[in-house]
Amino acid sequence: MTATTTSTRTTLPPVTPVARLALKSLTGSGLLDGAWWPRSRDLAAELPALADVLDPLWGRITRVAVNPMFWPVVPRKVAIRDRVLKVGWFTPELDPHKLLLLSYSTGRWDLLVIPPETGAAAAARLMAAACAVDGPALTATDFIAAETARHHDVAEGDRLQSAQAWWEYEGGAASTRAVATAAGR
Repeated sequence: MTATTTSTRTTLPPVTPVARLALKSLTGSGLLDGAWWPRSRDLAAELPALADVLDPLWGRITRVAVNPMFWPVVPRKVAIRDRVLKVGWFTPELDPHKLLLLSYSTGRWDLLVIPPETGAAAAARLMAAACAVDGPALTATDFIAAETARHHDVAEGDRLQSAQAWWEYEGGAASTRAVATAAGR
């Protein structure tokens, strides 16, 4: 007895995740047009998803400029479907936390680049701040520095509160005793 099997195996193209992006809905004050939170520091892997979202909104993106400080490899060209996106880098002229996008049809766009390792809550705050129509005119690095300072202040406050609670739990002097001594003088 002979058995024949036929298998039809279809290979689907790899799915590119949608870009994590927030854009200003109206033109307003500020130095940024929105924020982008890439999943990695690999520009060749990240730019196609970004272009897929932005091309229908802003017109075909033709060029991208970055500061190479946080990008280990800056490719000169990135293949995007039926075309090539040209990538350039500028060290002193371009904020390291910013991505500059150019389109022949609509002009120039500046996006805050949120580091990939940023937590979801911090990234959401940065995206909202970069998209605030009446927000302060901060540079991309100023936004990142403000979020880093906020994170540091919150972590420091938690640590101090925990240390004080631990001190009192372990038998340290309660704050009421210190107040009573100072009032009795």
